[in-house]
Amino acid sequence: MNKRVHQFLAFIALVLLTAVTAASQTVPNSLSSLPEADTLVYINPQRILNDALPKVMPEKQVADMREHFTQMKQQAGIDPTKIDYIVIANRFKKPTADLNFQPGEFMIVIGGDFSAESLITLARMGTGGKLRDEAYGGKTLSLMTIDEIAKMAEQNPMLKSFSQVGIVALNANTIAAGSPDYLRAAVDAGAGNGRISAEALNSLLRDPSALVSIAGSPWKAFAKSFGLLGTETTPRAARCESKMGDFYGALTMDATNFKLRGAMNADNPDTAKIINNLISGLVQQAMGAIKDPSAQALMKGFSITPQDDEIVLQADFPQQMVADLVRQHMMPQQQPTTMTTPPKPGIKVRVKRRARRKP
Repeated sequence: MNKRVHQFLAFIALVLLTAVTAASQTVPNSLSSLPEADTLVYINPQRILNDALPKVMPEKQVADMREHFTQMKQQAGIDPTKIDYIVIANRFKKPTADLNFQPGEFMIVIGGDFSAESLITLARMGTGGKLRDEAYGGKTLSLMTIDEIAKMAEQNPMLKSFSQVGIVALNANTIAAGSPDYLRAAVDAGAGNGRISAEALNSLLRDPSALVSIAGSPWKAFAKSFGLLGTETTPRAARCESKMGDFYGALTMDATNFKLRGAMNADNPDTAKIINNLISGLVQQAMGAIKDPSAQALMKGFSITPQDDEIVLQADFPQQMVADLVRQHMMPQQQPTTMTTPPKPGIKVRVKRRARRKP
């Protein structure tokens, strides 16, 4: 191989490395201005559309999907292939001053090469003018009441926080939708107040190349919801700083396999082994109850082991196996045909005739 070829390959490697590094830095920088969260889900649309789906979906379905995206771009000015990330966030709230439990709040954040204002305009058209605007922190929140849930909330106050939803452009190419108070917190975070912790973000993006990843702190959410940290009006210092229950999970892929990776904090090695034994026993029972051979093959790929103060989950699924399952479920179901059983030979069928009436 001559010198020019070596130089060309080195140049290509440098470009790819630069692109990956830029992407791995851009996403954390974009998400660092989000508000605090108890559970986070990160979705990488670029890798899913370009790397994963062509491996598991039939070629015709992939072509139809891309054609549909082209039509969306032409008709609505939105290209789903230009979405860089989708984050689903959830947070719990402290009890009210009168010690009533409050359900959690949710938010979906989408960032990419698109116009956030154009999406809000489409949302306004799609809701038939039901959106009402509210100015907050230099942004415009577009809010809507869901009448059906609001009516149900009259009988069940727990549903009150789900009776309203909103949408806001956090910047020119980032849009957020969800619970109104959470959207206000997102606006505050954009201004530098109440931002998500670096620890939570690092856990979520442990592998920036993941197709999908999830991270959360269930113990923190429980402590907040049930008054261990006080109420909305009366804060209380935490008495336990354990990270037990904090978890991470991600779906990644390489040239031949889809890879599931996860971990859960167990506070110490002994507890990790105890929890691991319990989970392993449940998995064995589940495998015995599953009759589908394909599902059994997938379950056998799971590995759960204690490592220091964590329980670690690993599973590798061949891409061909996943593709076969997807295509099997996408095949049109054959309608059962009704067959008439002919009479057996040698058996005479008598036809009873009605007697003619005499005139």
